Amino acid sequence: MAAKQRTGPGVGGAWRRLRRLTQWISLGVFVLLVLALPSAWPAWLRQLPMQLDPLTSLAQAIASHQVVSGALVGLGVLALGLIFGRGWCGWVCPLGTLLDGLTPRRRPVKRKAPRAHRQAGDDPRWPPDSWRKIKYLLLLAVLAAALVGSTLLLVLDPLTILLRGLGSGLLPLFDALARGLETRLYQVPALRQAVTALDQALRPALLPVDPLAARAPWLMAAVLASVTLLNLVAPRFWCRYLCPLGALLGVLARFALVQRRVNEACKSCGLCARACPTGAIQEQRGYASDPAECTLCLDCQPACPRQAIGFQGYDLRQSLLRQEYDPNRREALLVLGGSLAGAWLVGQPWAAGATSQALQPPGGAQNHLVDKCIRCGACVRACPTGALQPAMLEAGLEGLWSPVLIPRLGYCDYGCNTCGSVCPVEAIPRLELADKRRQVIGVAVIDRQRCLAWSGQSPCIICEEMCPAPTKAISLESTPVKAPGGESVILQTPIVHPRRCIGCGICEYKCPVEGAAAIRVYPAGVTFHGAGAGEGSHGERRRRGQP
Repeated sequence: MAAKQRTGPGVGGAWRRLRRLTQWISLGVFVLLVLALPSAWPAWLRQLPMQLDPLTSLAQAIASHQVVSGALVGLGVLALGLIFGRGWCGWVCPLGTLLDGLTPRRRPVKRKAPRAHRQAGDDPRWPPDSWRKIKYLLLLAVLAAALVGSTLLLVLDPLTILLRGLGSGLLPLFDALARGLETRLYQVPALRQAVTALDQALRPALLPVDPLAARAPWLMAAVLASVTLLNLVAPRFWCRYLCPLGALLGVLARFALVQRRVNEACKSCGLCARACPTGAIQEQRGYASDPAECTLCLDCQPACPRQAIGFQGYDLRQSLLRQEYDPNRREALLVLGGSLAGAWLVGQPWAAGATSQALQPPGGAQNHLVDKCIRCGACVRACPTGALQPAMLEAGLEGLWSPVLIPRLGYCDYGCNTCGSVCPVEAIPRLELADKRRQVIGVAVIDRQRCLAWSGQSPCIICEEMCPAPTKAISLESTPVKAPGGESVILQTPIVHPRRCIGCGICEYKCPVEGAAAIRVYPAGVTFHGAGAGEGSHGERRRRGQP
């Protein structure tokens, strides 16, 4: 009997092992940087993963009409797409690595008859290849919105999804679960020593000493979970059909210098097509692959029993070949028009939060943060007090998931400038500490009807005690006030001096009043309504144009 054909030993094996090693190192470094505490890693290193992202670099540069230094790294990666095509997706992308790791293990590749010898319906293709056009249409929408100054659609970028999902979703949920479990187990006397040892191992190495303040962490985790669960439909479903970054690199990949090629030794056994994790190999075209869909994973090489697969320079005819899933002109125009119209609509006063009371990070308002922010959540994760959180609707539709400061959850530390140092696109300006301390975030306003001292309920001077000494925007005055019983008492009442206040929010954070604080920070220029809202000093009312 003739000896059975088998895959060439070592064909592509070393390169495949190198690829897998590169993938897991990339994912590991990314996760470590997400988990890092503010001072654990240098700022430039924490910025690097997002700066490597070509889509965020390109869209942010278009939207802001400037190329910041960090964006040059991503644009350099984009240039490499002309050499290696979608090699980023198969070798570096941490979300792609995560999807590979979570993909259900496929059965061993077995030889099957060529298509001509199989019955119709034996090889159903679902989801259909036509769905691949979705990612190209999403890419067009992202870039069209950027042309009119909106970076909102960068919430669809794979690295922003992963960073938000880990840093603002899974990590806070894990922290809350760990604290709850430790609290319950500590009630068992026999387990107290073990619980204490576990807590000391976790904090501060992995989790913070203080509870993580998080806003809707389940939502951020759910987005990431949805992307991974799509793998149950098809391996790398996100990469095949939805990823706008993959689409951007795919456009360049059609002209890349390194592309997959099949030589005349191919006997159409179909083993390579079954091994391809992205379904890029096209049986109807002699088992050639679309360069825009191939991630250079090399899985097809060892599957080929005749060593008919190689990687070499591009073929112009193959590069210009139109695919059935390429968007047509009508689809492109519809998406282009819809994206431009949508970006214009969310920028209108009724949708953009013109009367918003959202507070932005230091220097963010002056730097037009909403127009530059890529929604990665790096600043949210890095904020040591939990003051920065992803915006929902308080910053308008245009500001969705951009960072806002919520003083009831945390305050802007007077001695910290971490948010600006970790922002990969300088949407939050990189300020020296002395300059950051002079940045006005907002102004504190006392609600005298809720204030314990002004309402006569009890003596309270916490806000004055907490106000940073260099600014000391809150002072105390001896004021006769009516106690709840009706008698008049003399109490030390707080007064805000708005020209000194920078709006750090520590007064609101520390206010002991249950629910909404009796002293709140608002952006400068906001008009207040309602009893007690603006009943501070005359200078405070004058600053807001009130009598």
